[in-house]
Amino acid sequence: MEQYGVFLVGGPVMLLLLAIGIFLTLRSGFFQIRGLPFILKNTVGTLLKSEPAPEAAGGISPFQAVTTALAGTMGVGNIAGVATALVAGGPGAVFWMWVSAFFGMMTKYAEIYLAVRFRRTAADGGHYGGPMYYIRDGVGSGWLAGAFALLCALCSLGIGNMSQVNSVATAMDSAFGVSPWVTGTGVAAIVTVVVFGGVRRIARVTELLIPFISLLYIGGAGAFLFIHRQLLGAAFAQIFTCALSPASAAGGALGYGVARAMRFGLSRGVFTNEAGLGSAPIAHAAAHCKSPRHQGVWGIFEVFLDTIVVCTITALVLLCAGGGSLWQASGLDGAALTIAAFQTVFGQAGAQFISISIVFFAVAGMLGWCYYGECAARFLTGDRKSARTLYRILFIACILPGALGDLTLVWGISDVLNALMALPNIAALLILRRHIRTRP
Repeated sequence: MEQYGVFLVGGPVMLLLLAIGIFLTLRSGFFQIRGLPFILKNTVGTLLKSEPAPEAAGGISPFQAVTTALAGTMGVGNIAGVATALVAGGPGAVFWMWVSAFFGMMTKYAEIYLAVRFRRTAADGGHYGGPMYYIRDGVGSGWLAGAFALLCALCSLGIGNMSQVNSVATAMDSAFGVSPWVTGTGVAAIVTVVVFGGVRRIARVTELLIPFISLLYIGGAGAFLFIHRQLLGAAFAQIFTCALSPASAAGGALGYGVARAMRFGLSRGVFTNEAGLGSAPIAHAAAHCKSPRHQGVWGIFEVFLDTIVVCTITALVLLCAGGGSLWQASGLDGAALTIAAFQTVFGQAGAQFISISIVFFAVAGMLGWCYYGECAARFLTGDRKSARTLYRILFIACILPGALGDLTLVWGISDVLNALMALPNIAALLILRRHIRTRP
């Protein structure tokens, strides 16, 4: 099962996601560049303004929506996934990760725009929506919408839950000697308290958690890079040389071709920010916003922060650690490589820092994915409250087994489901392209 996930993620689905991003970018006239003043004004600019409490309008704020979405995207992939891409594809993979993020900005803008455009309003005044609604109501395909919702619900239990808590349990055990039983029970208790408060409580928690852990991680990595600032020029040179120069990339100790760097860089970039997968628009659909256009630009901001900022910082740390040779010489991969890199400067405190970062990112991701799965269950069962409650109980019940088990099979199945989830969403973005506007 794992090999099928790798094939889908690294092959056809990756190419389709990249293609739809390029298409939407060209069709919008490079809105992520052309519309930069509007984007900054309505994302970063709004953080300095005092807005009315969104609860009064029956929704969550645009910023709460983006932190809930970031909770689902920023996680273990930003720490371990970048290391895997670097080891497998060489430094050039980072450049192609940037390329995928650039085009992915418009993909995420488009799917958020459609999610807000076709969303529903609940009895309490709150909003809900996502790809299943714009596939059914916009495309007119109920079975395709149902397929997306089913895949989303299954993904939320696998990659959004069991895989995340397993990473938390492993990190806590290796860094602090905490039993997976204790970790699993503790995480289950936290998730229970939060998710039974609904989307507003999830949004309030992620609104505090995501900025805190993001700044903490960026600050720690920034300190690392300041200490190794003399190596930054060489690190950037490696990235561009291995991405664009076949002769240089094939020579020396690197031995990585441009095609390999493209494959792993594009794949990591696409799947770390989830642009085109259809998950994040579910959170954005709940936002109390001025218009689909105003909420859509948060998607551009989201991809920028997730991939261009956090993933790049991780990559630079790995390329500078050990005088620039650790990523090749250590034989390590994934989170273990990132931990070893921080240990070269901060010792055991570095390992504990990364472990704590993984814990916060993963728990936040579980909260975001629980909401995605709940919305999918809501769609599949005709908005029955009992079904949403049952889904929450099922989600919580999967946490302890996820912390204790060997999840090799779960990872493989989740990769396949995650890739398949993107297909109906990509089709909808193409069919509904005329509904997507970047101008007032």
